[in-house]
Amino acid sequence: MSTPIRASSILPGHREEIELHTADGLKLVGELARPLDREPAGTLVCLHPLPTHGGMMDSHVFRKAAWRLPALADLAVLRFNTRGTSSVRGTSEGAFDAAVGERFDVAAAIEYAEFAELPNIWLVGWSFGTDLALKYGCDPAVAGAILLSPPLRFSTPDDLTQWADSGKPLTALVPEFDDYLRPAEARERFAAVPQAEVVGVPGAKHLWVGDAETVLDEIVRRVNPAVPVPLPTTWDGPVETGDVSAYADRTVASFADTPVPGPRPDQAG
Repeated sequence: MSTPIRASSILPGHREEIELHTADGLKLVGELARPLDREPAGTLVCLHPLPTHGGMMDSHVFRKAAWRLPALADLAVLRFNTRGTSSVRGTSEGAFDAAVGERFDVAAAIEYAEFAELPNIWLVGWSFGTDLALKYGCDPAVAGAILLSPPLRFSTPDDLTQWADSGKPLTALVPEFDDYLRPAEARERFAAVPQAEVVGVPGAKHLWVGDAETVLDEIVRRVNPAVPVPLPTTWDGPVETGDVSAYADRTVASFADTPVPGPRPDQAG
């Protein structure tokens, strides 16, 4: 019997709580979700939105990726809380460091994926997480990066030059009605990276509320192109139900216009 895939649907997969250990001595909490009965074809390392604005490893697009993509797209999904960030999984040690100390967090996640022998590692950053990907993710172990709602707030032209020189694929999914960077400006800014692909998403906003399925389709299209998209909206087989109520307020409150440390206080991300 086919069951509709809803926001709370957890499809079959192997999920384990993990800990990341940074080079500067912090312990970060996370989760690794894998396909249940086969090796993954690719790996997503998720870098979440700004924690001072509600971002965390359970931000809704990443939660849905972990709950669906191991079953639907043969992908492993590694999520974690950057330093000082809390979610139901727990709180990572340390304190938010405005994209400075977080370089060690990104390195720890990539290292974990390497040691776990996870294949075809892609970074998926969202908002603040896109800046972390651009600044610290151009690593030999990383195949490419997908940026969701990039504000280009903490990253610099030198970071874009590094990606340009690497030749690694870089895709930016930019909402038509983004609060911080819209498609036309994004194409101008990312022109510094010849291989960068900027995809404007009609009708979408920074939080991707109502558009998570579009995001997941675009991720799968690039990381495991053997899987047909759009992904199925129903599932034949066992489905568990997750509790999404704990985050209802944080999803709405994310990216509220409150001051945060950083080089460009006119923008949030």
